[in-house]
Amino acid sequence: MTDTIRAYFDAFNAGDTDAMLDCLSDDVAHHVNEGNIRRGKPAFAEFCAHMSRCYDETLTDIVLFEAEGGTRAAAEYIVDGTYLETDDGLPQAHGQRYRLPAGSFFDLEDGKITRVTTRYNLSDWIGQVTGGNG
Repeated sequence: MTDTIRAYFDAFNAGDTDAMLDCLSDDVAHHVNEGNIRRGKPAFAEFCAHMSRCYDETLTDIVLFEAEGGTRAAAEYIVDGTYLETDDGLPQAHGQRYRLPAGSFFDLEDGKITRVTTRYNLSDWIGQVTGGNG
């Protein structure tokens, strides 16, 4: 199952939302760091379009973990990004760079991701884009 997770991250880094969607089940549950759970591929695709408009991100130093049985996985990585367009409720964007540790957790079934949960430290990110301490 880590092949599916690796393909998901490769697609993310390539900016290929369609390839990311190919890794997901039709009824995927997407748990974001801040906000409501999004359900289904259309909601995930909408989220990706929003993120691509506001952020330019590449994931580096990816380490994958797989639970026995192959139905759960996790990843730890670094987000190297640029804040492109002001996101609702967040500081003003003007091309600020940031580097942020993050992690994702996955449920898998029949070779597809059925749940994606992403976590990072929002106050760290805010501190980086505002020049504060977070």
